[in-house]
Amino acid sequence: MAGSPKVLLQDETHCLEVMTGAILPEGTDTVIQYEWLDIKDGTAVLEKWEGLQEGRSIHPKGKDCPEGELLIPRGRRIGPVEIAILATVGKAEVQVVDHPKVAIIATGDELVPVAETPLPHQIRASNVHMLQGALKELFLEGDIFHLKDDREMLLVKIRKILSDYDVLLISGGVSKGKFDYIPGVLEELGIRKLFHRVRQKPGKPFWFGRGEDTFVFALPGNPISGFMCFHRYFKKWLFESLNTEKKPAYAKLKTDFTFKPELTYFLQVREERDENGEIMMVPNKGNGSGDLAGLTRSSGFLQLPSDRSEFKAGEEFPYFPF
Repeated sequence: MAGSPKVLLQDETHCLEVMTGAILPEGTDTVIQYEWLDIKDGTAVLEKWEGLQEGRSIHPKGKDCPEGELLIPRGRRIGPVEIAILATVGKAEVQVVDHPKVAIIATGDELVPVAETPLPHQIRASNVHMLQGALKELFLEGDIFHLKDDREMLLVKIRKILSDYDVLLISGGVSKGKFDYIPGVLEELGIRKLFHRVRQKPGKPFWFGRGEDTFVFALPGNPISGFMCFHRYFKKWLFESLNTEKKPAYAKLKTDFTFKPELTYFLQVREERDENGEIMMVPNKGNGSGDLAGLTRSSGFLQLPSDRSEFKAGEEFPYFPF
């Protein structure tokens, strides 16, 4: 195959013109650039000899990938390059893993739509839109539902949603409040609880379970708690389900940090380069689990272990960017 605009020297006095990328005749071992030749009256004279050697501008068959070599591994997201490879090898149709169909459910009588002005006892529903945006970054769509704090209505509505969706992301209703019906409702509907409550901060009330064909992530209603659980747990589940799990990321603390409770702590951090150009993580504690504005000053969470309270600058910990 020719690698650039060429003329093929077939013998001492005759040339065969070929296009870039063309298949070469049997026995060809060298290709010469057209501009190296002076062609007059049907005769080609090679004027430039420097750099001319056997095999020049020839791309042997199988050089990029020998026969039998894996071109695209299982679990690779199909993009422009993958599409070109599939077309090159004649794969007009391939089997793919479908994305899960996701429902995002907000619970709470106090929630009102974004466009409405809340009364003193109300707040705008923001968590579901945050989760929907996070899903879009993963090339997933999520349909939003708002359910009131009524146990019988929750049974009816969630039963229908479970039949129509592969995954439920529920925001709120999983703690120990008087109207936190979600755990009981899910178990009554046949969703097997795998765990409820995690020794972590934020996100301690997190509930996770599964039905025959459905997975349920019942996230705490506090915005930061739900957002962290989405990035720490939902994304890991998704990547493993799609066979696209990546090696966990680690990042270094730039300054010392102290956290005394015996809980795994997901510390908000922002990326900052040190004097050597290395990316380090600067703690940004924010103002609690409801401080959405504080997230704008962070780039992810560092997972600090529960068996210690002092964390030193330069130490590496698991990093979950958002």
